[in-house]
Amino acid sequence: MSVVLPSAATPAARRAARPFSLPILVAGLALVAAEMLIGDKVSEYYFLAAYVILQYVVLATGWNILGGYAGYVNFGTAGFFAVGCYTTIALENLVDLPLPVAILGAGVVAGLLGLGTGFLTLRLRGVFFSIATLALAVVLQTLIVNWSFVGGSRGAYMLRPDATAPFASYVQYLLVVMTALATFAVLVAVAVERSWVGMGLAAIRDDELAAEASGVPGLRLKLLATTLCGALMGMAGAPFPYFITYVDPPSVFSLAIAVNAIAMPLIGGTAAWWGPVLGAILLGATQQVLTVTISSAANLLIVGIVLVVFVTVAPTGVVGLVRAWQGRRS
Repeated sequence: MSVVLPSAATPAARRAARPFSLPILVAGLALVAAEMLIGDKVSEYYFLAAYVILQYVVLATGWNILGGYAGYVNFGTAGFFAVGCYTTIALENLVDLPLPVAILGAGVVAGLLGLGTGFLTLRLRGVFFSIATLALAVVLQTLIVNWSFVGGSRGAYMLRPDATAPFASYVQYLLVVMTALATFAVLVAVAVERSWVGMGLAAIRDDELAAEASGVPGLRLKLLATTLCGALMGMAGAPFPYFITYVDPPSVFSLAIAVNAIAMPLIGGTAAWWGPVLGAILLGATQQVLTVTISSAANLLIVGIVLVVFVTVAPTGVVGLVRAWQGRRS
């Protein structure tokens, strides 16, 4: 017996995705417009804090396509993020390109890396796959440390270009770009979740052997998920050199990046596209507040405590709590 999954191009699939994708697009455009209107009236720190939160929205959403929908936990987030970051640096050293082009290039490179990683590791399952992705990040860091063209172990400086109208500063421009990236990432997640691809990934997550026995093209769907996951995480890292202005391997292969990208979807909930978004906003905003009130060193401690609490009390995250509450009401 085989299972025929509905096509993403069917009218039913389009109707299911439309109520979710249209408000997301409108919200993203509204945020961009608001940032451009109030850019000269708000402290630059708030733009930097908002940038970090939106960066984690992209990372968490990208991670969730593979880790949440398919159930393959990826510990190599920092590696894909670093690939996007160093792709921008390499392109800047070769030719002066606009940031959107660099982001597109980073997405292509990281997506191809995700595809290649999938071919090598997706036959592994469970903890073995997770260890393989962690090893990938270690290998990438070793390569970057010894690649002098992008700065190697000494790091690389990136000068922010002058701001151009209608942006009040280049930091505001970076925030607008990251808002557009976050909107794009969420739209991709919605499209995947509401299509036959999302149904197939969910079947793989629930019982991979049964899914493949029922006709689900497991390897192809997982390769697609690793490619999308890698591309989105690489695109999240592409503007980072202009944000931080000095990049070295420890700053991009950071434990905080890897931990947050996993913790945020788990806290928000991996079963729906809005779980990683909510987790990134809640946890990212909390970290920004702690950074200016207590210490940035407390961030990972707070993340660890919150993650342990959620895994123990609400393993399905906020999404699961909301759905359980709705079920009790009905």
